[in-house]
Amino acid sequence: MLRGVFYLVITQNALLYRPGLNNEGFSKSVCLQGGKELNRDSVYFRDGARRIDFVLSYVDDKDGDKKQERRKAFEASLEKVGLELELEDKSNSDDGKTYFLKVHAPWDVLATYADVLKVKVPFKASDIPKARQDPLSWVTLPFRLPERIMRPEPDYFTSPFDKAKMDFFLIHDKETFFPPSTRNRIVYYILTRCPYYTDDCQERDKTGIKRLLSNGTYTSAFPLHDCRYWKKARESRCENERHLLYKHWARFLTFYKEQPLNLIRKYYGEKIGIYFAWLGFYTEMLFFAAVMGVICFLYGVLSYEDNVSSKEICDSKIGGIIVMCPLCDKKCSYWKLNSTCLSSWQSHLFDNEATVFFAIFMGIWVTLFLEFWKRRQARLEYEWDLVDFEEEQQQLQIRPEFELKCTNRRLNRITQVIRPRRGSLFGGEAPGLLQICLILACIMGVIAYRLAVYAAFASIMKDSPTNHIQLVGSLITPQLATSVTASCINFILILVLNFLYEHVAIWITDMEIPKTHLEYENKLTMKMFMFQFVNFYSSCFYVAFFKGKFVGHPGDYRYMFGRWSGLRNEECDPGGCLIELSTQLVIVMAGKQLVLLGVASGESARKHPEKVYSRWEQDHDLLSFSQFGLFHEYLEMVIQFGFITLFVASFPLAPLLALFNNILEVRVDAWKFTTQYRRTVAAKARNIGAWQEILNVVAILSVVTNAFIMAFTSDMIPRLVYLYAYHPGSEATMRGYINNSLSVYEISQIPAPNRPDESENPTWFNQTLITTCRYRDYRYPPGHDRQYSHTMQFWHILAAKLAFIIIMEHVVFVVKFFVAWLIPDVPSEVKARVKRERYLIQEYLHNYEVERLKLQLSQSLCFSTETASLLPSESPDKHHILSECL
Repeated sequence: MLRGVFYLVITQNALLYRPGLNNEGFSKSVCLQGGKELNRDSVYFRDGARRIDFVLSYVDDKDGDKKQERRKAFEASLEKVGLELELEDKSNSDDGKTYFLKVHAPWDVLATYADVLKVKVPFKASDIPKARQDPLSWVTLPFRLPERIMRPEPDYFTSPFDKAKMDFFLIHDKETFFPPSTRNRIVYYILTRCPYYTDDCQERDKTGIKRLLSNGTYTSAFPLHDCRYWKKARESRCENERHLLYKHWARFLTFYKEQPLNLIRKYYGEKIGIYFAWLGFYTEMLFFAAVMGVICFLYGVLSYEDNVSSKEICDSKIGGIIVMCPLCDKKCSYWKLNSTCLSSWQSHLFDNEATVFFAIFMGIWVTLFLEFWKRRQARLEYEWDLVDFEEEQQQLQIRPEFELKCTNRRLNRITQVIRPRRGSLFGGEAPGLLQICLILACIMGVIAYRLAVYAAFASIMKDSPTNHIQLVGSLITPQLATSVTASCINFILILVLNFLYEHVAIWITDMEIPKTHLEYENKLTMKMFMFQFVNFYSSCFYVAFFKGKFVGHPGDYRYMFGRWSGLRNEECDPGGCLIELSTQLVIVMAGKQLVLLGVASGESARKHPEKVYSRWEQDHDLLSFSQFGLFHEYLEMVIQFGFITLFVASFPLAPLLALFNNILEVRVDAWKFTTQYRRTVAAKARNIGAWQEILNVVAILSVVTNAFIMAFTSDMIPRLVYLYAYHPGSEATMRGYINNSLSVYEISQIPAPNRPDESENPTWFNQTLITTCRYRDYRYPPGHDRQYSHTMQFWHILAAKLAFIIIMEHVVFVVKFFVAWLIPDVPSEVKARVKRERYLIQEYLHNYEVERLKLQLSQSLCFSTETASLLPSESPDKHHILSECL
């Protein structure tokens, strides 16, 4: 009996931690309370009643005195606000050196700040009937999850919390009224604004947990997961939502199941929920683009034998006797056309009649994707009570950095309140210009590499009179070797520059001191995407729109940095540049995904331990999800979206690769969030933010780029012009197209600097008697009155290309805008429900205020003046009267 009392006294005296006291008296032996064993895998204080809403950790180090002083002041501020603290001594931790400070927000604190943040809470069960079930819903039955997982909460009418009207809301239990995600959001809001300076030395910049984490005073700050992911919690009061998410969402075997978006939103908050909603919808829409891309690719495979142009290139009597002009100066020799036989066949798989249809289809698909996403987003805004959230966030969620750094004040003429004002900052443009210059320099460096290394490959892999290329036979040509190696080195540069761009973009955004969190994220998003746009897509734009376009002709070649550099502009082989663009896309997309998978697999995958130690220590050992973590997830997907829309005409299988990647990406991200990361602080967001505008810009730009790819990179237009205007004979056929598309040049007229070195390949010049060579262009032959100037066919083809661009762009844009006009952004059902709910909320609030006034009048008539001065909440029958009213 005395032993039980002794332990009870010890534990009760240790319930609250007070800063300034020596708390090293706690030991691992303190594990009993009232004679019962404490559950250390718990989300409650030692008393088992108060929930742990946040955990701060720290260790003692050489700078301990200064940090201890900061902690003492900060924790005093937290207690002054009303938060309750409990310390776990380092002797109780598994590593023996880490202190854990547990934070609990009592009801008064939660109610006060819920009022400040205008947290929406339920006040009446919704009586709006649910939409009727689709009669074909049985088709999707195998893909569904249980209703208790999809809808973990009943549907309520909600209203911003008002502490003065607490009896208006459905408060059955104050401890569970605010869910854990709302509790940790409120506590984090307090932590970011509490100062850690003393009263005698008030320094404005000494505020918030962010600065304490950056200067090492605390090592981490995080909310707790509610249980272990692989099994349910021992406490019956725990929600076990993490276990449900792992079981039904975070395992790859559930890849064909729908995502429990409502449960994700409840556990992680709306910001993470909207990301997974967008990623899931994007993956669903990719299925239709992937199917159409596979159909177009199969058309290229099935029409493989009908490719007359490739047959002529590979024919020893046609391509085998056509001698092509050197592709570089000095080191490059003459070569036979049939050495590009393989690449011409490969090019036909992607460059065929179906490619035009697919480019038009993708222009319409991207519009449907964006419009249907707006509708899906509008439904989520209504279901998640986010319809009016953006205005509240703009007004209330002011960044602490803005309040600290903006020392200027001015009077708001509307509110008559003095607010901080941003001063004029200079220097924000200079770093941006520096980064753009750096990007352009890297682009020029890759191009220079391509031009320089091509000559090296061409000199090694010489085309002999027997039509065999040395080293690796006919599989690798100088063009292909240059394209592959240049794509690889460009991809390495992309990875290296990514780190630099991120830090500079953050630095520039911090200098601008955005006012709200939303404004900060939008500014950072735009800067990072502009950097990454040039970083990832520059090489593709070069191959698609510049390579082979400004070459000149034998005797008058164009050079990248002037004739002195010796770097002659690259040419496309007779098979076209489209196959090189496809190679570029495959290497960058596949390499990017392999690196991301490697990083994901390289993260220390934490197995569930046999030994159960405290809940806060288990979460402390997990990875920290940074404030830019979700930003990187969005950026990765939007970059992929750019690849499958901007250049999809060159590689119809890109949507299929993206589909496979995203199916894996959803589950990998879910697994990381559930098992590898600490629980994130819940944050609200009504949409995907600035990414929506970026997607709209990419969608419009994709129509232009695909039209130009079909016109200038593909050989579709020159083939059609030849088929319908320049084919010999009465029958429309592609026979003779290769000979028609190649111009003739007199070898004796080639200038000495451009002429190949005979010593490099004397066998060719001794055994082969050649007087002319061919090159890819439409120019008059030698001896003509206008020799080496463009023929009329060249101008006809150019006019056809420009006409195709204008027609395709107008057709696709007309269809896009018509589809966008035809599909409303917000479904009519959602509009009606929003209006109905707003009307009912106003009606209930009006009835509440009327009944409240009646109650006050009746009290003033029935009781004395002292009794009449009491608050209405002190009347025992008031709640019953108001309930009858509602």
